Amino acid sequence: MITSSQPHKISQQFDKYWMIFKIQLQNSLAYPAEFFWRSLAILLFMWVFTQLWQVAYSTTTNGELAGLTLNQMLWYLMLAESIELSRPRFARNIADSVKDGSIAYLLNKPYDFLLYQMGSSAGDSVLRMALNLVFGSALVWILVGPPPNPKGYPFVLVAIVGGWLINYCITCLIGLTSFITEEVAPFEWIYQKFIFILGGMMIPLDLYPVWLQNISKALPFAYMMYGPSKLFVVPTFDFFLKLIILQVFWIALLGTILILAYRSGMRRLAINGG
Repeated sequence: MITSSQPHKISQQFDKYWMIFKIQLQNSLAYPAEFFWRSLAILLFMWVFTQLWQVAYSTTTNGELAGLTLNQMLWYLMLAESIELSRPRFARNIADSVKDGSIAYLLNKPYDFLLYQMGSSAGDSVLRMALNLVFGSALVWILVGPPPNPKGYPFVLVAIVGGWLINYCITCLIGLTSFITEEVAPFEWIYQKFIFILGGMMIPLDLYPVWLQNISKALPFAYMMYGPSKLFVVPTFDFFLKLIILQVFWIALLGTILILAYRSGMRRLAINGG
């Protein structure tokens, strides 16, 4: 039975993590020059991609590769690169807090550790994503023309959020391994390579052999990069619906694993601490 006080408590909890999000966003805005220069990296990446794919498309007879034109390919890569450069990378922060003992201080705060990490990393990602999209879009527009039909933008935004949540769950799981191993760099490296290859960040999955496409689409990485980026250049409702269903599945599965891993890690951390 839901009491009258429960909605108020839920609202208070939401306000708490919303405030964490806003504080992190304000902290990011306190150093605009750093964000500005880091976001310029996408200009270099997109210029290199443009040179490479122009050569690749010059060998085609119909101006398409896997059903994508050069314009669509570059806009696909722009969004995929923006997502990659905006991904929260807080796993190493968790590992560092375990090494120096400050994790005990964080865990004693009056908030849920996992939700705190979510609110904080979201505040960091929003600004990075916005700047990457601005710089990347400006260059690609100049090089290959205007972006795809804007009617699909709301769907793409939902898909980006879904992909972000999948990445959050995996990154947090990597961070929690530090409760046991203390070092997470090897796991981060492996995860990044999975995203590059199986996530479709460097090359759309449509260009892969069928067997590799099937493997990639059976894993969560494709729904972080490939899904939102493909939806951006080929905005169809059927693809959006399928993408969202699969994102929800992976968010639910990885979220459940994350909660169980956190509870198990907390018990192990308490034992190790004496």
